[in-house]
Amino acid sequence: MTQSTQPLVIRNASVLDVHVGTFSVADVVTADGKIRSVEKGADAPEEAQIIDGTGKYVIPGLIDAHVHVVASSADFRSLTWTPPSYVYAQTARIMQGMLRRGFTTVRDLSGADFGLAKAQAEGLLEGPKLHFCGRALSQTGGHGDMRLPGEDHEPNRKGCCGIGRVADGVDAVRAAARDELRKGAHHIKIMASGGVSSPTDRIDSTQYSRDEMRAAVEEAEAANRYVAAHAYTARAINRALEAGVRSIEHGNLLDDESLRLFLEKDAFLVPTLVTYWALKEEGRESGLTEEMWAKVDSVLNSGLEAIAQAHEAGVKLVYGSDLLGGMHRHQNEQFRLLGKVQPAIDAIRAATTTAAELLGRPGEIGITAPGADADMLVLTADPVQDIAVLADMADHLEFVIQDGAVIPGAAN
Repeated sequence: MTQSTQPLVIRNASVLDVHVGTFSVADVVTADGKIRSVEKGADAPEEAQIIDGTGKYVIPGLIDAHVHVVASSADFRSLTWTPPSYVYAQTARIMQGMLRRGFTTVRDLSGADFGLAKAQAEGLLEGPKLHFCGRALSQTGGHGDMRLPGEDHEPNRKGCCGIGRVADGVDAVRAAARDELRKGAHHIKIMASGGVSSPTDRIDSTQYSRDEMRAAVEEAEAANRYVAAHAYTARAINRALEAGVRSIEHGNLLDDESLRLFLEKDAFLVPTLVTYWALKEEGRESGLTEEMWAKVDSVLNSGLEAIAQAHEAGVKLVYGSDLLGGMHRHQNEQFRLLGKVQPAIDAIRAATTTAAELLGRPGEIGITAPGADADMLVLTADPVQDIAVLADMADHLEFVIQDGAVIPGAAN
């Protein structure tokens, strides 16, 4: 936690009301890590740090709802033989970079654990607030099973820093979900289809039976948590939504029935288009094998069309990057891609209010209002007029504020 005991006042800034979609000039006052007031002419508490916001734009700290903070390589298999001390040293660097790009909260979709979240919360680790699932649940041969065809060792007994755990059958899925919840998971992730970064499954495969998926959902709901599902094809998406999954990750190949189910189930779509763009550009240099790299084309071209269809239908869209290895630096590029198919304010909502709703923290994060966490960005240009402001953060980000504390080194 970066919470500052020193109050902070941002004077005379244009402050974004994300719900309404407009800016108004006001002073933002924080104390004890929370926003105390947003109003003109506010009194400054004694010993408050003052930021002159004249001509500047204040928006909520951003939320990236699909990251892998331990992924210092695009080859997830490498995590199984990399020493945990080295993995976590790399993770500290990755998390610091995310915070300094304006992401004050992230949702990790496999790899992060209780220890990382606790270290960040206690101020031992500079980075975004961390919502984690632990390890994703996968069937044998599924997207979380990183064994090559010639390997016969038990799937969960090699290495300690992998992203998945194999659980087959309803009882095993229940036990695995309960174990991740025991370890503090904020949500459960299941692999409901094949993917790019796994060695033996096809993207067009469906994974887990309906009963297995329902078992994970039941266990999550019993703990007042929810299930996120990795799914690409319409068949995989629709099976997961019918089973009660709350968020679909990727969703590139959705269909009209998918859109109907999203609305009926009040579920969320977390598209991660930027990762396919980055994988195509740099994946091989970052550790992706030739076979995995070749899968990218099949999901890249359909991504923007899926986002446009979902936006038009009124599906709840949430910002997610899903970048790996050296590609993390492209995290903000997703804004430019989203801006091609939806208004800038909706792209901002995807990374603020809608993301906060998915994470179960509406009114607490993703908003600049009294009572919310004092997580804010001070920008030199208006992102509602031009979403590229958030894509080109190096040119426009002046301050990152997390829990009322200005992050050192995050300002230009």
